[in-house]
Amino acid sequence: MAMGTCSTQAYGEAWYWDTRYSNESSSFDWYQKYPSLAPLIHFYIPHRHHPVLVVGCGNSAFSQDMVDDGYEDVVNIDISSVVIDAMRKKYSTRPQLKYMTMDVRDMSAFQTGSFDAIVDKGTLDSLLCGNNSRQNAGKMLEEVWRVLKDKGVYILITYGAPIYRLNLLKDSCLWTIKLHVIEKLVLEESAEHPKWKLTDPVPLDGDGSSVETMLGKNPDVHYVYICTKDESLKAGPKHEVIVE
Repeated sequence: MAMGTCSTQAYGEAWYWDTRYSNESSSFDWYQKYPSLAPLIHFYIPHRHHPVLVVGCGNSAFSQDMVDDGYEDVVNIDISSVVIDAMRKKYSTRPQLKYMTMDVRDMSAFQTGSFDAIVDKGTLDSLLCGNNSRQNAGKMLEEVWRVLKDKGVYILITYGAPIYRLNLLKDSCLWTIKLHVIEKLVLEESAEHPKWKLTDPVPLDGDGSSVETMLGKNPDVHYVYICTKDESLKAGPKHEVIVE
């Protein structure tokens, strides 16, 4: 998918994903695999006994790798009952992994403030490629914010540059936001040095234009937004962007 555009498909519909997963049995990870993101996961989710939610889990091995790395409570949701049934069977002997059929736009099965961290690897992007994209993305982000604990983190891995994602994030909920970038998988074996060190936040101004100044136009990276729920902002502006 291009950085700012995508084909409109039924990405928000269960039937689309049921059909897709009925025909795809092998594991697939969107964008990045766990080992490449592990340094950020370790930094922003330091307490491995705290509950973590992975939204739009699909048949990814990401959550298994988290558990193999010591995380003790990883809850996974997906709109497709087909893939959830398959993953429940696959990991039936791993109590640290839980799988539930659920629409990320309505996570009413979870109480407010249930999770210390939420990982999203392509789910928001999928909704933005579907019908009623802005409305559906807003519903999702409101639910993500609700089920996070105060000071909990929403880790969004996306192809969307700040000019496409920052206002959406800022307008949805009360966040403080940091940005990291990581080279795309196709460049993993490249001898070139990465454009930016993964664990160093990219300087981020209000409209995201500073990122292009630092990385150049259309850099071949995935963007990792670290959105921290901050209820203390209720008394002030609706959002704040952390600039480092």
